[in-house]
Amino acid sequence: MKKTLLAAALMAGFAGVAQAETSVTLYGILDGGIGYEQLKGKASYLENRTGVQDFKSTRTGLINGVQFGNRWGLKGSEDLGNGLRAVFVLESGFDLATGNQAQGGRLFGRQATMGLASDSWGQLDIGRQTNIASKYLPGVVSPFGASFGQANAGAVFSQANTARYDNMIMYQTPNFSGFQFGVGYSFNINGSQSSKWDETGTLVDGLERNTRAFTTGIRYSSGPIAAALTYDTYTSPETRAVVGGPVSGDVNVHAWALGASYDFEVVKVYLGGGQTRNGMFANQGYLGDTAFNNNSVAGSFRAADGLKVNSYSVGLSAPLAGGTIMASWMMADPTDGPDAWNAVGQPARTMEKQNTYSLGYTYNLSKRTSMYAFGSYADNVYFLPEAKSTIVGLGLVHKF
Repeated sequence: MKKTLLAAALMAGFAGVAQAETSVTLYGILDGGIGYEQLKGKASYLENRTGVQDFKSTRTGLINGVQFGNRWGLKGSEDLGNGLRAVFVLESGFDLATGNQAQGGRLFGRQATMGLASDSWGQLDIGRQTNIASKYLPGVVSPFGASFGQANAGAVFSQANTARYDNMIMYQTPNFSGFQFGVGYSFNINGSQSSKWDETGTLVDGLERNTRAFTTGIRYSSGPIAAALTYDTYTSPETRAVVGGPVSGDVNVHAWALGASYDFEVVKVYLGGGQTRNGMFANQGYLGDTAFNNNSVAGSFRAADGLKVNSYSVGLSAPLAGGTIMASWMMADPTDGPDAWNAVGQPARTMEKQNTYSLGYTYNLSKRTSMYAFGSYADNVYFLPEAKSTIVGLGLVHKF
């Protein structure tokens, strides 16, 4: 009898250890509200349209995924011993207004990674995930971070606009006295990897058809100070129009950025600057975005050889009435246009500085539920003269 009781006690003890060493968590965020959006510009910007007539596109109604993208996910870890853990994250995005999956209909479009983690040497992840710039930069260059639509830092730092890469392998160090370093490489940022096809007499003979990307950065956080420096690059895939014809594509797009913030307690200050060359990364979407398809710098991960854009940001946040008020100004200055725009026979095009002014307020109703209000105005959207975007909204967030 005593042996039976002892065995039962030991089994119960081992079961408790196993449960402590392995964990799986279900979590999610719901974000929805009411808002108004407007885009104004010239009809000459529209695809297959001529003339200089004004146009205006407006929408009033439900908004969602503003402060936080709507999501549900599973994350877990298993203790492998000696401080080593197996980890995974499977995160699915969705549209609260329709219930449809986001990120192009991917089941786990926000993140799908597995890897190994250690408090001593850091973490190695493989799968679909955001790049280093999207992880390290937004929170130090803007009080809006990676949130609030066109108010977010990625509206001018396109490499930090929640850029997700498929086929990624990424390593990040532990935190050393406030410092952390990360580096990652994607074998193809969107979709399955294409093979390199060797067959003489075909359009794809010997071409590199994958969009390969490299991302790296370092950040620091200690007390009131936070800072980040990031660098990202991708190479556009190679193509040819006719068999035996010249190869196009193979353009290297680069972006670097530096940002810092300092919390004075009564107010927190954010500053950022950087440069993008030869194209854009994850461009910000605007109401009626498809109307700008004929503009060669619109669209995400579109190479534009010769393009140079300098980006700047200034922001403030401060406690107010139990919540937080935020304000920012950001500018993307296209100092050089794409080489293709200067080619013989191409129409003359003008690029203007894009400025974005934003104001917002957040208030916590509980540990898991909060509300927000914000407004943002951008002029010269996608560097098009007199193209203006306005958005205001009021929303509720619940985390589980």
